[in-house]
Amino acid sequence: MLDSAILSGLQAAGAGRTILLAAAVALASYLLGCFNGAVIVSKYILRNDVRNHGSGNAGLTNFYRVFGGPLTFLVILTDMLKAVFAVLFGAWVSSALLGCGVPVGQYFAGLFCMLGHMFPVMFHFKGGKGVLSGGTIALMIDWRVALVVWGGFLLLSVLTRYVSLGSVYAGTAFPFATWFVFHSVIFTVLSGICGGLLVWQHRANIRRLCTGTESKFSFHRKSEEKK
Repeated sequence: MLDSAILSGLQAAGAGRTILLAAAVALASYLLGCFNGAVIVSKYILRNDVRNHGSGNAGLTNFYRVFGGPLTFLVILTDMLKAVFAVLFGAWVSSALLGCGVPVGQYFAGLFCMLGHMFPVMFHFKGGKGVLSGGTIALMIDWRVALVVWGGFLLLSVLTRYVSLGSVYAGTAFPFATWFVFHSVIFTVLSGICGGLLVWQHRANIRRLCTGTESKFSFHRKSEEKK
């Protein structure tokens, strides 16, 4: 029923208009995603690129392990705000300009924001793993989806101290939570791609979890510890 309403709205908007606006959302969301907080703060404020340390990942966990300090909050703010702006823009386009509902634009914009975070064009396509941005997208879409995704992530991360385990759970749970909340094939496919990308970005962590060599998270800074 929901998918039919979405498709009807897109059909009424016209193919040309839909493609043009979808391309605008995809481009804007991708470019917003490229503003990687860990890279920006480490490279331009600390003058010491985080990707040259620890796991080499341009993400929050590696930034905290390498640098620690209050600038970690600036990384968090950057990665959350870019996801908020992308999702709001996608929601506005899909609702006000295409008339196909808010969530479809949120999921679509969220996907391209995550792609920008993971593969930023201005940083040689070497970005983060998308956990914080992805979690913010879930929060923006629906509190029930966020509860499933964030609840399991926090529980697993705290109990095991493996952030990567919580992250893999979050990526896997995203499409399932989406389906149970919306019962939409379109939303589930989009969230499945987002979740699949997040899990794929953690493939090295998964191998280390399987071999028992994955590093546990600690609030004590360890400059060259692998994630």
